[in-house]
Order: sequence, then structure tokens, then C-alpha cells
Amino acid sequence: MENKKEMRKWLEDFNLDHPLVIAGPCSAETEDQVLKIAHELKDSKVSVFRAGIWKPRTRPGGFEGVGEIGLKWLQKAKAETGLLMGTEVATAAHCKLALEHDIDVLWVGARTTANPFAVQEIADTLKGTDKIVLVKNPVNPDLALWLGGVERLHMAGIEKLGVIHRGFSTYEKTKYRNIPEWQIAIELQNKFPDLPLIIDPSHITGDRKMIFEVTQEALDLNYDGMIIETHYDPDNAWSDAAQQVTPDALKQIIKDLTIRKTDDTTDEYSSKMTKLRANIDVLDANLLELLGKRMKVADEIGQVKKDANVAILQNNRWNEILGKMILEGEKKGLTEEFVLKMFKAIHQESIGHQEKVLNA
Repeated sequence: MENKKEMRKWLEDFNLDHPLVIAGPCSAETEDQVLKIAHELKDSKVSVFRAGIWKPRTRPGGFEGVGEIGLKWLQKAKAETGLLMGTEVATAAHCKLALEHDIDVLWVGARTTANPFAVQEIADTLKGTDKIVLVKNPVNPDLALWLGGVERLHMAGIEKLGVIHRGFSTYEKTKYRNIPEWQIAIELQNKFPDLPLIIDPSHITGDRKMIFEVTQEALDLNYDGMIIETHYDPDNAWSDAAQQVTPDALKQIIKDLTIRKTDDTTDEYSSKMTKLRANIDVLDANLLELLGKRMKVADEIGQVKKDANVAILQNNRWNEILGKMILEGEKKGLTEEFVLKMFKAIHQESIGHQEKVLNA
């Protein structure tokens, strides 16, 4: 699959002067609920109404969606509001039913994207469709797997494609429900700059208080749109209550978002950026120089451990370093998340160096 300008055509056909907005409840619960929310979003910047019809649950016993009956509610909402309708599909059967009910936008969920066999079945079922088909990132941070899902759909002759960044699962406790791992989405953008990229702040944050913050960060990175879970009574929603916002809150979020220019061609801007980027280049070179020196010390430590027949990993020492660096990082304006990632990477490289010494 090659990047082509035509990838953006379906998005450009909306003729929007703002990022694409997809919104609606996490789950379709009742016909009245679907219609009420759709009507509240009708006269807003929302272009596509979303509602989960089938809900994959991590553990049995949870609400798994109303099923096919909910598609009829979406059809009615479309007829009454004129909004396009969208939902998640996970199986070939879901796809067939969605097509039968003229759903406009389909997306492959994170759990499904992680299963190439399931994605291929979906691609085969949707072969040649003119519907918009979006692919959420897989639950694990694997760009090749994410793009593989898109490629399977592309090979099935589906032209209206895009991707949804909904964050990645982690065993670590962070402020996010699913950590963004922005660098993975940025790498995807670099490979396919014309493939529409949509942020899902609801699943990244798991917290309605953080929706604006993450959406703005995505727009600052040139994302093309957002998919935000919206419910008139979020606290009593049947699924994912904490991450849903009210229609009024959604409208305020959209209003408060700042849309950035992709570039500035003025001489003043270019001059300032040239100087600052030159400064960054020097600092980056210094960072690599320091890291190189640090690894030479790690080599020496490895030799001392080898001579004394001591194991490489020293947990007490590692935890001591990590705690100290987090505190020092805060003083310098660095987030705990960044410091953790950076020093874990440094630690892993250090272990690699010591292993080479011990096994030489």
C-alpha cells in the first residue's frame, strides 16, 4: 500500500472547515436514548453519530450490546436527523447486518485489529464497499499490526479508509486508561500522511475530565478528527460511564479547541525556527554523547560484576535511581511518564551492555 492524495478524498468530501467529529453513546441502550442524543447533536459540528451495537467485554457478565435491533434505531436516527451513522464491527456477521441497515461508517475495534484472521474476514465481507471503514490501533503497541489491518481492507478494494488512535493497553498504572504512545501514531503519519487519522480521547483517557486535553494534543499533531463518546446521562450509562460527556459538554469542547495552521511561511517565523532547531540539534548531539559515556561506565560495571560473579540486575539500586530521577525530572519540568520511559530505555540498554561483558 502506497500513500496517495486520494486517501483523503472521502474526508475532503465532507467540506468541513473544522476537524471531523464523530460522537454518540458508547452503547445504544434504548431507542429513546439513541434518538434523544442524536437530536441533541443534530445542530452541531458532529457529522457522524456513533453508537456501539456489539460491545466486546473483557470479562463475561457485562453488557455486550443490544445487537441487531439497535441498527434499526440508528436507521431511524439517520432519517430524523440527517446525521451519518457509525458503529464498530468485529465479525463478518456484524458487517453483513451493518450493510443491510445502511450504516455509513464502520470501524474495526482494537481487539479485532489484533487478530489478522478476523480482520481478513471483515475485509472479505466488505470487499468493494463504498462505506467509510476505519481501523483502531491494536491493543498492543504494534504499528505493523495496525497498518496490516488497513492493508487487508485496502487489498479488498475498500477506498474510503482511515485510522483511529485509541491508545494502547499497559499493565502499569498511569493517568490514562490506555497510554497514547504518540510516537507510534506519529510514525504512522510519516508513512501515510494522507491516511486520515482520528483521535479517540474517550478510550485513551477513560476520564471525561481529560477529553479536551488529549483532543487538543492530537490536533496540535495534525490529526484529522475526533471520536468522542457522548451521553445525556453519562453517570448512568450502561457502559464506560466515566469517559462519556454530555452533548453540551461536547459542544463546549469543540468550541474551545484551537485549530493550528500546518505551517507559517513568514520570514520572522522561519528565522526563529531555524535558530531554535539549530539549538535542538546541538543539544541532541550532547545527549547522545552523554549516553555513550554512560554506557561505557555500564561496561565497566559489567566487568566488575563478572569478576565478582554477581548478577546483573540489582533491583534496590534500580528503584533508588528511578525514584531519584522522577523527583529531579519534576524540578526540570519533565513529566513522570516521560522520565519513566526514558530511564527504563536507558536501563535496558545498560543491561544489554553488561550482558555482553558477562558473556564475552
